[in-house]
Amino acid sequence: MSDNALQQILELDGEGRYDHFLDAVVDERDIWILVNADNQFLKIVAEEDGVAYLPVWPTQAFAEQYAAGADGLTPKAISMPDFFRKWVSGLTRDGIEVGVFPGADEELWITSPEELKHDLQELMSSAW
Repeated sequence: MSDNALQQILELDGEGRYDHFLDAVVDERDIWILVNADNQFLKIVAEEDGVAYLPVWPTQAFAEQYAAGADGLTPKAISMPDFFRKWVSGLTRDGIEVGVFPGADEELWITSPEELKHDLQELMSSAW
C-alpha cells in the first residue's frame, strides 16, 4: 500500500477506520498490536475517563506508523482464532477495552472485546 493510500485511510473518522479495520482483518485474518522488548502489549489509559484499552490495527504498516518515534515498540500479529480464543476472555477479565485503529485524529472507536469479536464474526458469516 502506498504512503498516500495509508494517509487517506488514517484520515477517515473513527467509524470509517473501524469499518476499514473489520474488512481488512476479515481478509487477512490477523489483528496487529504493539509490544515492547519484554513482549508486553501496549495498553493505553485514556486521560479523560480512565478507560484502559488495547490499541489494535488492521495491518503491520499502520501499527508501525503509529509506533514511529516510540522507542522499543514493535508490531506483533495475533491471528483471529487466537484473538477469539485467548485475548477476548483475557481482556474482558482484566477490564480492558479495545481501541480500534488509532489514527491521526483524536477520535477513536473503543469497544468491548466481545463486541469486536461479534462484529468480526458477523462480517465473516456474511462474506460466505
